[in-house]
Amino acid sequence: MTYEFLQTYWWCLIALLGGLLVALMFVQGANLHLGNRSLSDAQRRVILNATGSKWEITFTTLVTFGGAFFASFPLFYSTSFGGAYWVWVLLLISFVFQAVSYEFCHKKENLLGAKAFRIALMVNGLLAPLLVGTAVGTFFAGSPFTVDKAAIANAAAPVISTWGTGWHGLEALTQPHAVMLGCALMFLTAILGDLYILKNVDDEHIHAQMRRSIRVLLIPFLALFVFWLVILLVKKGFAVSDDGVVSLEQFKYLHNLLQMPVVLVMLLAGVLLVLLGLWKGGFTKSRNGIWLAAPGTVLVVMAVFFLAGFNNTAYYPSNTDLQSSLTLINSSSSYFTLQVMFWVSMLIPFVVAYIAYAWRAMDRTKPDLENGAGY
Repeated sequence: MTYEFLQTYWWCLIALLGGLLVALMFVQGANLHLGNRSLSDAQRRVILNATGSKWEITFTTLVTFGGAFFASFPLFYSTSFGGAYWVWVLLLISFVFQAVSYEFCHKKENLLGAKAFRIALMVNGLLAPLLVGTAVGTFFAGSPFTVDKAAIANAAAPVISTWGTGWHGLEALTQPHAVMLGCALMFLTAILGDLYILKNVDDEHIHAQMRRSIRVLLIPFLALFVFWLVILLVKKGFAVSDDGVVSLEQFKYLHNLLQMPVVLVMLLAGVLLVLLGLWKGGFTKSRNGIWLAAPGTVLVVMAVFFLAGFNNTAYYPSNTDLQSSLTLINSSSSYFTLQVMFWVSMLIPFVVAYIAYAWRAMDRTKPDLENGAGY
């Protein structure tokens, strides 16, 4: 195993975790219906019960995604999580509110009332995908940071990465291209939530509301994603030469897509699966659209990560100092660390098998108006 192979392997694994995280955010999307006035209180509680059995898997995937980044590409972790920390703090706070809301929403001694906790779950449903999508959008828009590895020898201030603004990540919300991806992801997770409820809740009125929601959300999602992708393919990208020098290259991400046909196939296949899932859920009587849209989402997200990191591209560019931009080569852990973690990662199939078993066990009884009062 060469050093380059291990760096590539771990970027592929991070891309897979990112794709799974986005697909599992159907929990956030489904919870947006807790404010749907066309549903009765009992029906909203059925939806809460349907998502309440899965939210831990989404949160665990988020933590695993962050842990994998920390272990394999620690310079990204220290730069982004240490510099753009407001994005990640807000994201974690929204997930904390989610956990507390599931626990106390319908407790008899709940002083705030069920409505307050439902609002907290809806805020998580909007904020989490928006922040995650915008953060990934900075992989292509750039962030204001500088990196000086020699600073580690400075006993007075051994700080390698320095953030360039006092907003610490919130300035990403002023970058239209990054925010566009965040908004597209927000609409996508809402649609995935609709598809999940269609599959896992037995109630005809709820089904009608989910199909209506898919048809309403379809247009803004497609418009935002297509517009984001077109801008990405025509904009300047952050190319890395053989000697590690970073420069701007026109149509860089279009070149990446054409020069990596496997990634192009992944992107097209993923988009096709998502569209088929949306068509099945919104325009037919089928309830199985989630089994097409979720794998399609994973493929699209992985393709986006590959466009950002492969083919001599800086995956976390600096727009204040190009040479501080992070690449797979200059930001990864040591060969020894990546090699040890490679063997540890061989346990992942067993973990996935256990999750699949637990998921199947939880879905044996579908929540409805009679048996949907778990949360």
